[in-house]
Amino acid sequence: MTSFGESHGPALGCIVDGCPPGLELCEGDLQKDLDRRRPGSSRHVSQRRETDQVRILSGVFQGRTTGTPIGLLIENVDQRPRDYGKIKNLYRPSHADYSYAQKYGLRDYRGGGRASARETAMRVAAGAIARKCLAERHGVVVRGYLSQLGPIRIGKVDYDEIENNTLFCPDAGKVAEMEALVDALRREGDSIGACIDVAASGVPAGLGEPVFDRLDADLAKALMSINAVKGVEIGAGFASITQRGSEHRDEMTPQGFLGNNSGGILGGISTGQDIVARVALKPTSSIRIPGRTISTSGEAAEVVTTGRHDPCVGIRATPIAEAMLAIVLLDHLLRDCGQCGEVRRNPLPGDSRATLDTLARQQA
Repeated sequence: MTSFGESHGPALGCIVDGCPPGLELCEGDLQKDLDRRRPGSSRHVSQRRETDQVRILSGVFQGRTTGTPIGLLIENVDQRPRDYGKIKNLYRPSHADYSYAQKYGLRDYRGGGRASARETAMRVAAGAIARKCLAERHGVVVRGYLSQLGPIRIGKVDYDEIENNTLFCPDAGKVAEMEALVDALRREGDSIGACIDVAASGVPAGLGEPVFDRLDADLAKALMSINAVKGVEIGAGFASITQRGSEHRDEMTPQGFLGNNSGGILGGISTGQDIVARVALKPTSSIRIPGRTISTSGEAAEVVTTGRHDPCVGIRATPIAEAMLAIVLLDHLLRDCGQCGEVRRNPLPGDSRATLDTLARQQA
């Protein structure tokens, strides 16, 4: 996919290339995931009032994909560039303001322009196409959840609970505590980081390219490209530092793997187990608490960011992480079909324990 648009420009859009023909597709298929990501959906996120209504401009005829590029467009209907007038000559610490100015010699100060998380709406739209194709044609299901908000970690995973709250939290017992923290941060004008777990089940063995286009490398790159993501783990991730080899290795039996510390990927190639990843998102830098910075002319200054911002960008990140995982998996699945002719059956029955639930317990 190629996306375009800025936070406070007239519209966002993207072109999706390579989608197989004949897939039933309508705007409603994409809107479901966009509604999960959009701002203004609860008091815990940015109060920018965007409907994020997507339009399919090309690549679909009589309700089916044609195999040609799919053009998507979302109009920005609630821009407020005036919110940024006071800081147009100031760099926000830990934001992309400074680095964009150094690279391009100018920057769009209206909400960060191209560096805004507003851009991720198009990732979710494109990812919805990939998710539909994966599920309907290959039986691959992608899902994720908020596993940690600041110091609060979930204690269990109930997939039915995820859509029952606005935090994408799978542990009903932690929702009230998380909501109280977000409410407090909003009153204080501060922010906090978060962790998102995302997984895909039903992935066939054999996806991925040796050495340079490894499945885990492409997945890490895709997840790392999401705004505010500062860390990516595959499988056990950094927990493997303290594991012994006898503990970390995923032993194999004729009935399947006995663990999934590898996150479903060995040697850059899928094993047929669940693909499991985790992303860490930093606190947003757009906060009301004064901070030291410099002006565009290099002078010392103090910055306060007003306007509509998320006290925790991780709250809306679950659909984005799901989208990027789906896009990477469909890319590799299509490449594998081109090279090997057809998707191979898993040589092992799989591991019913190789789920996000198990990984959460292991890392806890």
